Amino acid sequence: MPKTSTDMMRHALNGPTMGTRWSALFFTPAGFDPAPLQQALQAAVAEVDQQMSGWKPDSDLMRINQAPVGTWIEAPRHLMEVLRLGLAIGKASGGAFDVALGDAVTAWGFGPGAASGERIRIALSAPRRPGYEVIELGEGRLRKHGAITLDLHGIAKGYGVDRLAETLQAFGITSFLAGIDGEMRAAGLRPDGEAWTIAVEMPDHARRAAHSVLALADAAVATSGDYRHFVDVGGRRLSHTMDPRRGAPLAASPASVSVVARTCAEADGWATALMVLGPEQGAAMAAAQGLSALFLTRAADGGVIARPAGAVFA
Repeated sequence: MPKTSTDMMRHALNGPTMGTRWSALFFTPAGFDPAPLQQALQAAVAEVDQQMSGWKPDSDLMRINQAPVGTWIEAPRHLMEVLRLGLAIGKASGGAFDVALGDAVTAWGFGPGAASGERIRIALSAPRRPGYEVIELGEGRLRKHGAITLDLHGIAKGYGVDRLAETLQAFGITSFLAGIDGEMRAAGLRPDGEAWTIAVEMPDHARRAAHSVLALADAAVATSGDYRHFVDVGGRRLSHTMDPRRGAPLAASPASVSVVARTCAEADGWATALMVLGPEQGAAMAAAQGLSALFLTRAADGGVIARPAGAVFA
């Protein structure tokens, strides 16, 4: 049967960013040219990466890390927004989320270089104050009141997803599903009137399989887990999620925590915080913050135990 002018065309755009790929799924009337949008989406995530990367030596984040303590440092708008949110989540979570763990992240091999025994020893013994006590934010600038190294890997991808969403909306697209490496944000509904569906992964590093399916509309979801990003140190597999109190990977944690929030940056930061807090304290914190969260823990028999917190995962 021939198509009519009212048929909706499916578009699935994607591109590289932050060592992985971004994606955007949406529908438009026939005749829409996706090429300018593709370029705008790529530019949006490239800007986030250039400002917040801990891997690019010329990023704005690295420039701030190299600046002396006590001096005001100019910073671009998007980086300031992420720092403001990250410090707020850090304070609200009692330091469970901390943007000032760059030294530990690098020492344990989650940065551009390999793990270093000497840097690990320094990270473990370093006195630590949470970032929200050390970083002062002004209008378009900040200063550090202590020798800290910023790291935004626990929130930058989520913010990148939000920038994808803003770019889609600027092009007049009000219904879409956008994501980076499993961090997703949905707006509106699909053409059939249903919510967008997203798989919550099983916490299994050897294969990709769905644990459950989440229906998402006008919200975002992010997952922090111990099964995708890890390093082997001394024969032990260590998750990338850091314990801010120790300056080391978490010794014990849920297998994963998925969080639904208004924005993907919020979901991303809170997923990390709840991972650090664990199922008991994390569930209480999620309730106090009005978040929906799903904790997956490993059972002794090799299975997975699900603990939902909040209405979305009920």
